[in-house]
Amino acid sequence: MEWTEYLNSAVNYIEENLNGEIDYGLAARTACCSTYHFQRMFGYMAGVPLSEYIRRRRMSLAAVDLQNSQEKIVDIALRYGYSSPTAFNRAFQSVHGISPSAARKQGAPVKSYPPVSFKLIVKGMGEMNYHIVEKEAFRIVGISQPMRSEIEENFAVVPEMWGKAAMDGTLPKLAALMDGFPKGLLGVSVCNDKEEWTYFIAVASTQPSEEFQEYQVPACTWAVFLRSGNNLSIQELEQRIVTEWLPASGYEYANAPDIEVYLNPDPANAQYEVWIPVVKKEQTISGK
Repeated sequence: MEWTEYLNSAVNYIEENLNGEIDYGLAARTACCSTYHFQRMFGYMAGVPLSEYIRRRRMSLAAVDLQNSQEKIVDIALRYGYSSPTAFNRAFQSVHGISPSAARKQGAPVKSYPPVSFKLIVKGMGEMNYHIVEKEAFRIVGISQPMRSEIEENFAVVPEMWGKAAMDGTLPKLAALMDGFPKGLLGVSVCNDKEEWTYFIAVASTQPSEEFQEYQVPACTWAVFLRSGNNLSIQELEQRIVTEWLPASGYEYANAPDIEVYLNPDPANAQYEVWIPVVKKEQTISGK
């Protein structure tokens, strides 16, 4: 089965459970990846976060129910996972621009968001410089913060964490402990299905440190992408990795951390690497 077929199977699971509970973990297992990587791939491929996609789909179906039945609004709200009428009203208005009661009026304008379907399209936007690294387990030391289960909620948390570390002197202290590979300040997302999701600002180090936390990054195969530019372009690179490189690479995500390596912190001339944990497709499939 092709990589995009796994994603479409996960979408089918979501569609079948829009009027019930949707288990992100089960959807991810259907897509043969971790919950974190499934949300990440879905967001990049669909152009909208998974939680927002589910909300739009549910509100699309709710609008049909409102306009084609006499069911109580509270019953329709419960069907799509809203025990609070206020929360349902807010979600419905955010999608359709009108209240659920207004949607029942004849001729009321509502929106429809159809199910997504993934296909492999080779865009060829330009070259991507990468190499494959086989690396044994290594130790990192640094500071950490729990990550939330819906990954888009972390888009504000992580930059704030970096800003605070730059202001309070943490980054120079970490740099002084750096003696391992990869060289540079590391942003490490530990988001597998066996551990609590955690984000580290750290360095690879063998030196003892009572001030900082430590974590053992497991042995893994990594696809390492090098890029330079402004710091905002790292999200563009990660999107291209997921939507262009990964589907046609012969690899799939491995259940290991994602790593961003900041080689030059100057925002005007940033140099960085993105380390993606990967495994050959046939290895993942045979292990399922």
